[in-house]
Amino acid sequence: MDIQTILITIFLCILPVSELRGGLPYALARGIPIIPAYLLCIFFNALVGPLVYIFLSSIHKILDPWQPYHLFFEKIISRSRQRVHAKIEKYGYAGLIFFVAVPLPITGAYTGTLGAWVLGMEKKKTLLVIALGVCIAGIIVCLVYLLGIRALYLFIK
Repeated sequence: MDIQTILITIFLCILPVSELRGGLPYALARGIPIIPAYLLCIFFNALVGPLVYIFLSSIHKILDPWQPYHLFFEKIISRSRQRVHAKIEKYGYAGLIFFVAVPLPITGAYTGTLGAWVLGMEKKKTLLVIALGVCIAGIIVCLVYLLGIRALYLFIK
């Protein structure tokens, strides 16, 4: 386990395109043991939530006094909230956990945090739920990776 592997793993976990789905298999393939790889990857992928929240809030505070942005933002947010209000009421934070936990493209900590921020969900609960979803996604990715490697050996032997 060398420092370059660790740094690339961290980079993949905080990169919006790969997140945990890319970082964890990379770490495991490069020989990092499963528990340290899992902990490293979920920590840095869960860190995305607070970073995205801070970024979005800061940009919004800077741009909100500008009238064209304010009008555009309010129009988009109002429409988005009306469209998904029933689903948010029905699924709420459990739906957010599931959304982040499913390790597919477009789902994950970035999109989950962005959606929760746009919909005005409570910050502390959102960040906790995002972290829980990342933990579940990490377990799923580990299982898929390990079972996939085992299945590959059936064809090689």
